[in-house]
Order: sequence, then structure tokens, then C-alpha cells
Amino acid sequence: MTAAVVPELDVSDLADSLRFYVGTLGFAVRYERPEERFAYLERGQAELMLEEADGPGRRFRTAPLERPFGRGVNLQIACADVEALHGRAVIAGAEVIVGLETRWYRAGSVEKGNRQFVVADPDGYLLRLFQDLGERPPT
Repeated sequence: MTAAVVPELDVSDLADSLRFYVGTLGFAVRYERPEERFAYLERGQAELMLEEADGPGRRFRTAPLERPFGRGVNLQIACADVEALHGRAVIAGAEVIVGLETRWYRAGSVEKGNRQFVVADPDGYLLRLFQDLGERPPT
């Protein structure tokens, strides 16, 4: 089953992005279209599509693509062991934008907790990887 929302990210080098997403962050390739320089990835319930920006595939752009890609957007991705994933990202030399932290966010009459960090992918897309800490009364 496909998720209700699946971001498709233009990337400068598909092989480099696959090393990051699969090798560092633990995504799996659900399927590829090598002739289009395209890959569909999944990690738990998170799904992403990657397509090489200068590849032969179909394009959906309304402006020139400039680095860092995805300015103003960060993708929040749930994971089971955020501390281990943070360690993998650090060891791989990934650009960690926000270090591992615990944050509580007000959501109506409760606060929802995240153990999280933010990392940039090779093209500058920001990924906020988090582990759910549950809810608590507001402080």
C-alpha cells in the first residue's frame, strides 16, 4: 500500500543519494527505474521518491532548481531508535543541522514528545528523524 503523501525529491546524483538514504538512514529500495534515474524508497511507514534532476524522467518544476534543494521544507520521519540512527549519521559524516534533542510540542490540551535530530541529505533537503515519546499534560 502506498502512503497518502509521498514526496518526490529531485536529486543531483541518484547514486550518492541512495548511499545516504539506504546506507546511512536505513531506507530500502522498493523499486527502481534505472532508465529514468528514479528510485522509490521506504523505511517503516515513510516513503520517498528520488529522481535525478538532470535525468530523462518526467519533471514537475515551477522554478529553477538551486542548492540547497527543498528550502523551507523539512520532512519529519518516524523511526524506532533515533539515537542509533543519529549515531549512524554522525559516523557517516552527514551534515547534522540540529543535534539529538528531546522536544515537547503543544497539541491542543496535551504536549507530544519527540526525541529527534535534523540532518541534511546530500542536496540539502532537511530530514527531521524522530522517535515518539508519547503525550503529557502541558507544563
